[in-house]
Amino acid sequence: MIPDPLPQPADEELPVKNVRGAVVAWIAIDLVLVCVFAALGRTFHGEDPWGFLDTAWPFLAAASVGWVGIALARRPGISPLGGLILWAVTVVGGLTMRSVSGGGVQWSFAVVTALVLLVFLLGWRLIAWVILRGRSRPAGPGADPRS
Repeated sequence: MIPDPLPQPADEELPVKNVRGAVVAWIAIDLVLVCVFAALGRTFHGEDPWGFLDTAWPFLAAASVGWVGIALARRPGISPLGGLILWAVTVVGGLTMRSVSGGGVQWSFAVVTALVLLVFLLGWRLIAWVILRGRSRPAGPGADPRS
């Protein structure tokens, strides 16, 4: 059985109440962003964007493995470190599967893939992390931490 990505290190409290629902949403966001990456790439190269699954499948498969990595590392999936784990596994795994399946990988494609997926997979996490952390802190220096 795959470990649950819910436990976190003792010094890191996850700032959401419905963690299981949040994890499903985070996975969905990541998978949608990988599909957007593929559709945008196809559009910029004059291809039909609706054929995005032909481009996206290796990266979707790798992102799924990346989520297993997040669970095994026992990191919250929304954390920036969780995003870096997911990004690395998605890029390396996706490019490897694309190459092995005959999809071809030029160095320029690899660089653009790494940069776009870094912005997509880490960017939303950084924004969400800041927002959620801000909500879980007291309002000001004189605020009662129990409220």
